[in-house]
Amino acid sequence: MKKLILLFSLFLAPAFSYKESQKTKQNLSSDNTSHKRLKRDWIWNQMHIKEEIDTPLPHHVGKITSSVRNNNAKYILEGEYANTIFQVEETNGDVYAFERLDREKKAEYELTALIIDRRNNQSLEPPSKFIIKVYDINDNAPVFIHKVFNGSVPEMSPVGTAVTKVTAVDADDPTVTGHATVTYQVIKGDEYFTVNDSGVITTTRADLDREIQSTYEIIVKAKDAPGFSGDSSTATVIITLTDINDNFPVFKHPSFRFKVPENISVGGEVGRVKVDDIDEPQHRNTKYSFVRGDYRDTFEIIANPFTNEGIIRPKKPLDFEKVAEYRFDIEATDPTVDLRYFKSGGSRSISTVTIEVTDVDEPPVFTKLPYEFKVRENDPEIKTLGSVWAHDPDAAKRKIRFVRRRASPNGDYVRVSDSGIIQLPKPLDREFSSSYNITVAAHEILEDGRPSDRESHAQVHVIVIDENDNAPELIYPEEPRVCENAEPGKVIIKISATDKDEISPRGFFKYSLATEDSNFSLVENYDNTANITVKYGQFNRELAKIHYLPVIVSDNGDPELSSTNTLVISVCKCNEKGDFTFCEERAKQVGVSIQALVAIFICIFTIIVFFAVIAMLILLRKRHKKDLSGLRRNVAEIHEQLVTYDEEGGGEMDTTSYDVSVLNSVRKNGIKPEMVPSPYAQVQKPPGNTTSGAGEMEMMIEVKKDEADNDRDLLPYDTLHIYGYEGAESIAESLSSLESGSSDSDIDYDFLNDWGPRFKMLAELYGSEPNEDFVY
Repeated sequence: MKKLILLFSLFLAPAFSYKESQKTKQNLSSDNTSHKRLKRDWIWNQMHIKEEIDTPLPHHVGKITSSVRNNNAKYILEGEYANTIFQVEETNGDVYAFERLDREKKAEYELTALIIDRRNNQSLEPPSKFIIKVYDINDNAPVFIHKVFNGSVPEMSPVGTAVTKVTAVDADDPTVTGHATVTYQVIKGDEYFTVNDSGVITTTRADLDREIQSTYEIIVKAKDAPGFSGDSSTATVIITLTDINDNFPVFKHPSFRFKVPENISVGGEVGRVKVDDIDEPQHRNTKYSFVRGDYRDTFEIIANPFTNEGIIRPKKPLDFEKVAEYRFDIEATDPTVDLRYFKSGGSRSISTVTIEVTDVDEPPVFTKLPYEFKVRENDPEIKTLGSVWAHDPDAAKRKIRFVRRRASPNGDYVRVSDSGIIQLPKPLDREFSSSYNITVAAHEILEDGRPSDRESHAQVHVIVIDENDNAPELIYPEEPRVCENAEPGKVIIKISATDKDEISPRGFFKYSLATEDSNFSLVENYDNTANITVKYGQFNRELAKIHYLPVIVSDNGDPELSSTNTLVISVCKCNEKGDFTFCEERAKQVGVSIQALVAIFICIFTIIVFFAVIAMLILLRKRHKKDLSGLRRNVAEIHEQLVTYDEEGGGEMDTTSYDVSVLNSVRKNGIKPEMVPSPYAQVQKPPGNTTSGAGEMEMMIEVKKDEADNDRDLLPYDTLHIYGYEGAESIAESLSSLESGSSDSDIDYDFLNDWGPRFKMLAELYGSEPNEDFVY
């Protein structure tokens, strides 16, 4: 009924408007008769039309009317949708819609109305704009903005906890009551969730458990407000339950068994126990504890933060011979579980762990580590300090042999026997080392007598107790000096002492002068130091520039030892302020170590040996010259010897007259002279009595051999001789010039001296008279 009234009013509004306009115009014409032209206006109101009208097209929208009275007037529409969707009857101004309108596409249209003279197309009135509004009908169902919505809520949340929000939109006019109002309803999963008119989905139960069901898929319907007809739409909502820590871990097995060797290191992994925790990894905080068993001090269980496993580790060494098997119960808990959501009635998660220890061949075990012995230094009676002892921890119980491995300081100061007895081969000196350390290795002896390759070590410390066997020694920071005009009581130097022996807290040094007959005095400071002072004053540099002051230093040890040290005090010239201006330089005492002395002795011995060798060579040389003196011969004997020189003389230019290489090859290659073919062998001798010649030569050679063999003054080596005798059968008689040296020749060879240095040697040979002392 309301719709009919609204439609009727739309049609009547233009008519009433037209009548009111006519009345107004009549009144104005009567009142203003004096005006020549009447005012003309467009006559209509805003037009309206319903959307989606189901009657046949065209649909009447309204009427445009002008006050112009002209039979030739023509109505025209202009605009975007003029003459397409909307058209006007040009004679009466009725406006029609030639398409069904959809308000959701376009809610209003703006057009321009014109009235012209059809004869000349002149405008009779100014153009006028008007709007055609499309009235909404509830023809659209609400549409969700997403087909699928996602939401999440913690498990075990209380009733009414918001999960997510869904949104649907209605394209109808929201200004019309009920047309765009959307309501929501859960049509699937309403036993777990509900939705309000704003689209907020909330829980309806407080026992939603992720471990039972982690996701829910519900369907929500959106429709118009109640009381209005219209379609509806649906959307899917996927709801995920987020995890909370509401479950305790549970062991996967009621018992675990592990096997481990006894030599496992402390902190090593024995095994792992595993649990199931249905919560998500970020909520798995398993803690393991011992429930029953006496070995919680032997093992510990540490949770792995990544795998949630319990890692069993030994806290101390295992021993198969003592305990071969361990058994205890452990419990797995989670201290971070939210007790508000804890499911009561669950049993405690307890599992039994059994650890079997296997036997291995272990090295010997020392009874006490480390070993420490004390001995007084320089005690010759102490030979044995004690012993070390180790045993085989295995069931075999083998014998043990001990060996020394390392020593500090290095040397044979402390020994260990095969049975472990610590021995001293010689007394120890504390001043050399206050402690002696050795490393002792223990070996098991196998059945065949060989030592096992497995060994263990023990440290043996020998502490040397000090005895007072070293006298204190004087020390002073600088060379003592004193002014020659020093006053009595003037402190010359402050002295102190040191002792190689141990100094007890109550130990002290005593100082005294060896003689009182000096110009010096000693004053004790009672802090282990003393001052040397001037006794009378006024030193005389003319008498003595250096004074030697013996000082006795003693300790309070048992026995008391002392030493005398000499202070060398220089007397110097000083200025008025007491500053030293001139002091004599004194010879510095240089200490030489034992190693330096040994080196010096070795050098001296080497020099002595060197000179001895030189002297021996000189004696041998004199002996050799003496032997050569027995070889002196006269000039005739000289000509019987062939002397070969390595280089030629300056005047010997005729070296090509005979072949010298034959003789040199004899000397160099060691070939016997008789093996060298003589150049005279090629001479053809006439036949004759060769027997006599050969016999004479053989006889002469034998004589010479006997002389050489029986002459003790000759050198012990053979000499090559060329003899002037050539035999009786020579056709050229004697061609040798060896005997020319002894012949009476009238030739004077002094002219050779005028030929220069190259003939000097030849001039000396032929220009000198024979001399008995001339020796080659």
